[in-house]
Amino acid sequence: MSMIMIILLAVAASIVVLIALVFISNAIVYIPNDRVGIVERLWGASSLTRGLIALNGEVGYQPQVLRGGLHYFVPFQYRVHKADLVTIPQGELGYVFARDGRELVDGQALGEIVEADIEDVAAFLRAGGQKGPQRAILREGTHAINVAQFAIITAARVHGLLLSDEEKGTVEQMGRVLAERKGFTPVVIGGTASKVLQSDKAADEDASDVLGVVTIQDGPVLPPDEIVAPRVGDDPSNKATFHNNFQNISAFLRAGGRRGRQHQVLVEGTYYLNRLFATVEFIRKTVVPVGSVGVVVSYYGKAGADRSGDGYSHGELVDNGCRGVWKEPLLPGKYAFNTYAGKIQLVPTTNFILKWSKEVTNAHKYDENLSEVALITKDAFEPLMPLSVVVHIDYRKAPLVVQRFGDIKRLVDQTLDPMVSAYFKNTGQTKTLIELLQERSAIQEKAGIDMKGRFEAYNLELQEVLIGTPHGNTGDASGQRIDTILNQLRDRQVAKEQMETYDQQQQAADKERTLREAQARTQIQTELTKSEISVKIRTNEGDAAIAAATKEAQVININADAERKRQIAVGEGKAAATESVGKAEASAIRAKAEALTGEGARMQLVNDLGRQFADALREGKIAIVPKIALGAGEGGALTMLAQLANAFMAERMESGDASAAPTLTGRVNET
Repeated sequence: MSMIMIILLAVAASIVVLIALVFISNAIVYIPNDRVGIVERLWGASSLTRGLIALNGEVGYQPQVLRGGLHYFVPFQYRVHKADLVTIPQGELGYVFARDGRELVDGQALGEIVEADIEDVAAFLRAGGQKGPQRAILREGTHAINVAQFAIITAARVHGLLLSDEEKGTVEQMGRVLAERKGFTPVVIGGTASKVLQSDKAADEDASDVLGVVTIQDGPVLPPDEIVAPRVGDDPSNKATFHNNFQNISAFLRAGGRRGRQHQVLVEGTYYLNRLFATVEFIRKTVVPVGSVGVVVSYYGKAGADRSGDGYSHGELVDNGCRGVWKEPLLPGKYAFNTYAGKIQLVPTTNFILKWSKEVTNAHKYDENLSEVALITKDAFEPLMPLSVVVHIDYRKAPLVVQRFGDIKRLVDQTLDPMVSAYFKNTGQTKTLIELLQERSAIQEKAGIDMKGRFEAYNLELQEVLIGTPHGNTGDASGQRIDTILNQLRDRQVAKEQMETYDQQQQAADKERTLREAQARTQIQTELTKSEISVKIRTNEGDAAIAAATKEAQVININADAERKRQIAVGEGKAAATESVGKAEASAIRAKAEALTGEGARMQLVNDLGRQFADALREGKIAIVPKIALGAGEGGALTMLAQLANAFMAERMESGDASAAPTLTGRVNET
């Protein structure tokens, strides 16, 4: 091997040794751009007397970090620890644990937030930064942090340098606590994130119907008589104390915030909260449905003046916002009410029904402990009476009801049930079982009137009382007797109904017979119609004949009347002549009669008179029926009849029968 070759090998070995010495001695250090370097001084200065970070160049970890590039040091004096940059992903949070700084004071759980940035360790320590878990959190982004001073806890990993076993255990415990509290993500209410709830009772609720109750883990403690911390720092105009929903921890503490469960709640939105400082429990919003009001019983607030009035002695009503029962109820709606600071007792304002029955329970469950009222009647029966009572509560009186009874179910169980049961027990003792059944309507009406005043005494309005049918207890001997009586009444009613049914059937049969007759008449209606028309024709013809005969009779009467008047005029002339002849003949006859004696003379006289009368009628053409009227004039027919009558009278008188003369003469005169 030549000398030149040996020299070259020696030079190369020297260069390698030099390079090795440079790297070994950390005289030149290269830091990639995605990493940082934490410098540790090994010698050449005084040792640290306190803490972990050498603020004044002492031996130990230096506060500054090295960024990407070449860095030159005195050989073998420094050691450079390379670490990854701390990256917080979008939508996540990072938590800080300080290994050096001031000690935490008594009662303090987290290190104070100082003005300096945690990327500047020297400024942090000089500003009074404290060791331990910090109130400050890291938001999204990449941070060049001295991980010798700060251990950064993220959801993915822990960024820390040369942690002791004790420190490592502490930091890991912090990570587990934060994971349980969902602390690596912001609090989101009103979105899908809020559906991951810490409270099982709200786990199935719609995300838009939840709110967050905040519990502060740091700060001054509450006074002994308080269970909920008051609202502080909620004025946006005061920049020094406005903590923006617990996101600004320093402002919250400056405003006088206390640790413990807070009265202020979180509603819809996204909140970047340090979950080591504030935990959030999701609860449901309070919904006051239509037909109800919410009476607030507040556990929080100052003591208020009594607003219940002088006549109310069952408790106090206070103004809204004070501790106690609020005098103004919440109207129907949805409220972000902190149920740890009070409760809302729902009171129905629509009519609700209470049923005294084991078999039936309404949806409101107020009457689930009610059963039929056990009665003892005047005739010693023990029926069970089901009842229904319709109740209304004025919404303005709802706080009085809650103050007096606590809630509606307690009102029903402890007051209404014994009151109503006692009333109907007293009523049952005055009635027999049959009267209870038959007078139910009257008893029901009287009960509504009697109990209305009793309900008003409890700030309630009784709308109606409804009574069911009394019945016996199944399996009991008394119940069997009651059932027997009820069965007898039912049988009696069935018999009445059967009688009514038979009557109806008889009426139906009559109707059916009438229907069949109508149908039969319908079938022969044509013949009936023809016969009726024929009858009407004959009737009309008869009426026409009667009318014609009537007219003809009227004409005949008129003609007869005229003829009669003519005949009278003619007859009167002839009668006068006949009268003179008749007088002469009568005189001759009288003379003959006087001359004649015996039966033959009298018969001759009668015959002569009859012949003369007939001749007079024939010659005068006088119609006796119906065309003439007998006259009494001289020479007339009546005169002849009179002469004939006189002849008979003379005969009777001669024979000594004078009684017949007036009668015959009178009849002739009447004629």
